[in-house]
Amino acid sequence: MDRNGLVLECRGLRKSYGDRLAVDDVGFTISPGETYGLLGPNGAGKTTSISMVCGLLERDAGEVFVNGKPVDTRAVEARTAIGYVPQELAIYPDLTARENLRFFGKLYGLSGRALEGRVDEILEIIELADRQHDRADEYSGGMKRRLNIGLGLLNRPKLLVLDEPTVGVDPQSRNAILASVERFREQGMAVLYTTHYMEEAERLCDRVGIIDEGHLMAEGTRRELVATIGERDRVALAASGDLAGAAEAARALAAVEDASAREEGVDLVVAEARKALPLILAAVGEHADVTGVEVAEPNLEAVFLHLTGKALRD
Repeated sequence: MDRNGLVLECRGLRKSYGDRLAVDDVGFTISPGETYGLLGPNGAGKTTSISMVCGLLERDAGEVFVNGKPVDTRAVEARTAIGYVPQELAIYPDLTARENLRFFGKLYGLSGRALEGRVDEILEIIELADRQHDRADEYSGGMKRRLNIGLGLLNRPKLLVLDEPTVGVDPQSRNAILASVERFREQGMAVLYTTHYMEEAERLCDRVGIIDEGHLMAEGTRRELVATIGERDRVALAASGDLAGAAEAARALAAVEDASAREEGVDLVVAEARKALPLILAAVGEHADVTGVEVAEPNLEAVFLHLTGKALRD
């Protein structure tokens, strides 16, 4: 890994299908231990983009480097650093979890004790050790998804690519999958995660690229993206006492852009409310007794609406 310490660097990705331009000038980078999210509706170009990143699809233009090596459809060695988990299940339903993992492990060149040991590790990671001898067609949708992810981990990838991994699963399984992705990041793995669920991107991703109609509209941390549309946090304080005085004291703080008294408290507009909250409570506490605090932060849905003129699920 010698390209500025990046696990993934891609730029200028372009792909057309006939007259339809599916992806146009898409590029981003991912560092070790970072989760990068491609957020956009179905048909936005997410799967086409990651298929080019993984060397599964010929690109019309652009460059991809994984672990410092160029990737294309012929770059076999470079692609061994990638673990790809497609949206469609890539498991054999008539095989058990262990048999599926063994089969795909052999395709990666594993054998003998090394293969069995890695299969054991993956079964623990995806929490299917107790069901490893059951056929995959007997699994719930969430269990099949977890096995699908396990196949992408067999080669100990530097870059794990997950394409909409929670589609069609129950809430409990979805939460288990998200928790697994969080652990991968903690272990230093670079993760490329596509989703059309705003709440998943906000929970998992260090940085997010907003993609629509094949164009990368914007990218950055959640806070950076929100800042591009000028949104601020809203803080509602439940309080009693000199509420007008409390509002005036809060307005004197640099982080507070506006504050107004209401019948049972004070409403504030604040830049980075969670950082400013101790100072706000101290200032307001000189005039009123605070009994409750609610902080409403702007989200990626508002950013997407601003950039594209439509809601994320339109």
